[in-house]
Amino acid sequence: MSNQGIWFSDLSRLVNPNSIVLVGASEKPDSIGGRTLENLTTFSEFKGELLLVNPGRTEIHGRPCVASVKDLKEAPDLAILAVRADMVIQTLRDCGEMGIKFAIVFTSGFGETGEDGRAVEAEMREIVASTGMRIYGPNCPGLNNMNARLGLTFSPAWRIDRRPGPIGVATQGGGLGRSFIQAMDRGVGVGLWCSGGNEVDLEVSDYIHYMADAPDIEVIVTTLEGVRNGPRFMAAALHAARRGKPIVAIKVGKSEYGAKAAQSHTAAIAGSAEINSAVFSQLGIIEVDDIDELIDVASLLARRKPTGKEQLAVYSFSGGTAALASDMVGLAGLKLSEFAPHTIEALRNALPGFAAFTNPVDVTAEVLVNTEVSYATLKATAADPNTDLVLVPIPVEYGKTTAMLADSMVRVQQEETNTPIVPVWMSDRTGEGHRKMIDGGLMPMRAVGNAVLAVQRFIEYGRWKAKFEREWRPLADVSDAEATANLSEAKTKALLEQAGVPTPRGVVARSPAEAAQAFRNVGNGKAVMKIVSAAITHKTDIGGVRLGIASEGAAMAAYEEIHANGVKACDASQIEGVLVEPMLPSPFVEAVVGIHRDPVFGHVCTFGLGGVSIELFKDVSRRLLPLTPASAREMITETRCYELLKGYRGQPAFDIDALVDMLVKLSDFVGKHAARIEELEINPLAVRPQGQGVAALDAVLSYQGTEPSTW
Repeated sequence: MSNQGIWFSDLSRLVNPNSIVLVGASEKPDSIGGRTLENLTTFSEFKGELLLVNPGRTEIHGRPCVASVKDLKEAPDLAILAVRADMVIQTLRDCGEMGIKFAIVFTSGFGETGEDGRAVEAEMREIVASTGMRIYGPNCPGLNNMNARLGLTFSPAWRIDRRPGPIGVATQGGGLGRSFIQAMDRGVGVGLWCSGGNEVDLEVSDYIHYMADAPDIEVIVTTLEGVRNGPRFMAAALHAARRGKPIVAIKVGKSEYGAKAAQSHTAAIAGSAEINSAVFSQLGIIEVDDIDELIDVASLLARRKPTGKEQLAVYSFSGGTAALASDMVGLAGLKLSEFAPHTIEALRNALPGFAAFTNPVDVTAEVLVNTEVSYATLKATAADPNTDLVLVPIPVEYGKTTAMLADSMVRVQQEETNTPIVPVWMSDRTGEGHRKMIDGGLMPMRAVGNAVLAVQRFIEYGRWKAKFEREWRPLADVSDAEATANLSEAKTKALLEQAGVPTPRGVVARSPAEAAQAFRNVGNGKAVMKIVSAAITHKTDIGGVRLGIASEGAAMAAYEEIHANGVKACDASQIEGVLVEPMLPSPFVEAVVGIHRDPVFGHVCTFGLGGVSIELFKDVSRRLLPLTPASAREMITETRCYELLKGYRGQPAFDIDALVDMLVKLSDFVGKHAARIEELEINPLAVRPQGQGVAALDAVLSYQGTEPSTW
């Protein structure tokens, strides 16, 4: 299968093989080979052919066993390797030469151990290249296909973690994956779990791509310690988005501590947290911060696909709890629905006069003693035409009365299938009511804050989906950086002019006399003068900038001073001269636009408030290239400086349309020369009043190869 020129293998025979060989099968119940055999034969419903390999046995538990993979009469779909590390390479080679399509390698002691282990993994990749067999692992817990009742794993937890469902899980670490899987005890059904360990060949991207096409998977969950191949990952994520399958992700390695732990665990590269988050957001991946949040968001998405316009109702038998939940809904920027008149009438007819009939609904303790009141009021709330989701916070366990409420919730949910009812079980004490909710498919959450955050993520995904540009594809040029060099400001600005990005159009003077001549040509009486040298990036720091030059004499003196300071900072041969530009009149907003090549995902554009403010306030937004007019405008509106650009407190509005146009032109320019451009920064970019455009006041380009004169 291909996506954006990137090929993905069909993993159907890995996930659901017709025939399996277990290499290292054992009679010992606590061995890796013994547990795997038990999982396949006792706790799975595998209907295909199971073959066993162990050089020391001719049969195991009454099943025939051969000494080597080479003794098999024909190649099965899948080989599972439960062998020592020193036997892995030869066994894989035998499997590949036999024509086996897939191999799962449980064994650890490879890339996670250091240089020697990485060298062995390189041999594994060579086997993949020469035979076409795909490798899952090594250093992995195996694969769990709950929907097919098939455990390709040595884990003793397989026998209990088998609740099927519409969620697919793709992880690099086994422990975090298992933590999510065991949310089954809260009613969260998982259909497939792939945990690829060191990912010597197949990786999270391959499992995501498979799940995007799998008819039994509706929501994809992933935990990542590092993205090994950015273009493949982005291709898989976009494939899932186009298939309408949301991805919920935890990215480990956001802090320095987390990044080091991730590297030692699966030898993954953690990457820049800010870039990762920006890429996830652009691809529609819902990034969460903890396993609880991962479970809550995924379970909600498994029940309904959001539109981004959802309005909520809060329903509780406790007035204080209803108020708390409503408060959190408001603080999260979500909207409580306004009930239709017939909904209010139905609630008024069913409840005592001291109850609250509008949203939030406080039905009082009446629902705990009267089944019909409980059912009728919840039914009216869930059936309200303006309500898309009902939050039901339950502060306490009340035995039979909460069990009765649970019965009502399950009954109403079966009738009002388009309006998810989300119970929040707030008490540490669980009982019959909690179990009834789970058995009825309601997946209770554990805290009001958790539930509101999950709903917020749910709705935000709906908004993203509504504006998703389906045909957009990332530039994704991750060429290995050769030696790079900087281009001077003057030469960079000349290239920007060719690309359609306005600049003040200065002149490079090479003597005091030329500086005076250049000053006469600036036109408006005030000039800016700056040292021109690719060797000097921070011109102000070395005394290489003068503002407000107002006469020819001042221009000549400034030239002498600037050039002298430049010679102190670098060799005179590296100085091209002094740039003389007209000084831009106020008002304008200083912004910064930077494009750099991220080693994992390719070129990323950063936009924000310019000058020194970018380091102080860190008010920036980011997007992968290429930019579209829509994504460029969205990028601008995400920043706080957007308020300045719109015209803050009666100030004139600035030229946002010209800024959008410039961002797209800059993106197009970098896209045409992506292999050569490492970084391009305009700081500051002057955004002038509406109708007056923008101007690049300073710019620097970092490039590979020969110096560009014209592109």
